[in-house]
Formats: sequence, C-alpha cells, structure tokens
Amino acid sequence: MVHIALHFIIPLVVAGVFYRKLWRSAFTIMIATMAVDLDHLFADPIYDPERCSIGFHPFHAEPLIATYVVAFVVSLLMHRRMRDEKPRNVWWVIYLASLGLLIHMALDWIDCLV
Repeated sequence: MVHIALHFIIPLVVAGVFYRKLWRSAFTIMIATMAVDLDHLFADPIYDPERCSIGFHPFHAEPLIATYVVAFVVSLLMHRRMRDEKPRNVWWVIYLASLGLLIHMALDWIDCLV
C-alpha cells in the first residue's frame, strides 16, 4: 500500500515544490499518467505484489520508458523556449505528463529492487 500511496504523494510534492502557482494543474496532469497501469489488466493475476512491473507490462517496457525520457527532454527544451507564452502550452502538458510517467517508472523500479 505504501507503493501505491507514493504514486500520489511524490507527484503532489513535486507539484507543490516546483509548480507552486499552478500546483493543481501540474498535479492533475501527473496523476493522469496513472492510467499507464491499465496495462496490468492484461496480466494474470492483474495485481501481484511480488511481480516487477518494469519489463513485464507493455507500458512499463524499456522501449516505452525510453520514449518517456525523450518526450521529457524534448518537451522541457521546447517549453523553456516558449517561456513568454502561457505556462499551460502543449509542451508544458507533455513535459508534466512525461515527468509523471518517469516518476511512476522510477517508483515501480524501486519496488523491483525490494
């Protein structure tokens, strides 16, 4: 249960610390990435606390994690170039979504170490 709670607590802390003025939007976007766990529906059993999600579930596969990293870096660079525009431009949303996915994957990876 601690693992699942961290999937909500860490994005909340990141949103509160780094996006103080827009923390609700940042938190909502990062929490929306929890939908990545829908790939658990393809597993039998759906939830196994002893199973490592990384590399087992389709959306937790290494090629997709690499895609999340690329999306994060590209969106970070593009968002910084567009700082004069509204903070909620499409790059900002992609940046926060990919950040949420990377936080999710990092927490799942830590769970694999135990």
